[in-house]
Amino acid sequence: MSSALHTARSGLDAQDMRMRVISNNLANVNTTGFKRDRAEFQSLMYQNYRQAGANSEQSTQYATGLNVGTGVRIVGTERINTQGSMQSTDNPTDMAINGAGYFQVLKPDGTITYTRDGSFTVSAEGLLVTNDGYPLQPDITVPEGARSLTIGKDGTVSIVNAGDSSPSQIGQIQVANFLNPAGLQPLGDNLFAETAASGAPIVGTPGVDGLGEINQNMLETSNVNMVEEMVNMIETQRAYEVNSKVISTVDGMMQYVTQNL
Repeated sequence: MSSALHTARSGLDAQDMRMRVISNNLANVNTTGFKRDRAEFQSLMYQNYRQAGANSEQSTQYATGLNVGTGVRIVGTERINTQGSMQSTDNPTDMAINGAGYFQVLKPDGTITYTRDGSFTVSAEGLLVTNDGYPLQPDITVPEGARSLTIGKDGTVSIVNAGDSSPSQIGQIQVANFLNPAGLQPLGDNLFAETAASGAPIVGTPGVDGLGEINQNMLETSNVNMVEEMVNMIETQRAYEVNSKVISTVDGMMQYVTQNL
C-alpha cells in the first residue's frame, strides 16, 4: 500500500512541476524573444520481482518478467527554439534576428550574456543598450546629432549626420550561435549564459554561415502557442486529479484492512 502511495505522490509532484512550466510559458506570452519550455518526464526505478527468461520449471522459462514501477519524475525542461513571429515597430533601434543566433550583451560584472530580445535603446553616452542598460557587443556608439540610423540585414550600422547626404558606417553587429542552444542557462531579464552543455559561442556576421539575418524596426514575439498551452494545462490538471484519486483509493483500501482484518 505504501508503495502505491509513493508512486501516486511522485505523479503529483511531476504534474505540479509541469504545471509550473506551463504557467511560466503562459506568463511570458508577450515577452519579446521568449522561447517556451517543455517538461520532460522519466520513469523511476522498477522493482524486479521476477526476471524475464528465468526458469519456471526445469525445461520452461517465463516469457515475461514481473516488474512494478515506482513512479515518475521531471528529468529536465527543454527549451523549444522555434522562430517567433515578427512584429513591426516604428523604433529604428528595434531589431529581430530572423533565424539562428543571439545578440551579445555585456553585464556590469564583465561577462557576456546572450538574448533574442532586440528592443534596444540609445543611452546617454550614445551606446546601443538593453532596457536594463546593458550595452550591445561589440559596442555601437551613435554620435550626437545623427539624423537617421540604418541597420542592414548583415548587421552593418550606418548613420546620416546633420548636413551630410551620404551615410557613414559606425559599426558592425555580430550575433552568436551555439551547437546546443537548449543548453544555455536562463538568467532572467531575457538573458542566457553559456554552459558546458551549450558549447562555446560561434560568433559571426548575420546572414553568413547559417546565422540569422537582422531585421530593423522589428521585434521577435514569444513563440508560446496559447491554444497548445491551454490543452497541456487541461491534460496536466486531469493527470493530477487521477493521481489524487489513486491516493484516495489506496487510503480507503488501508482503512478497510485496518477495520476489517
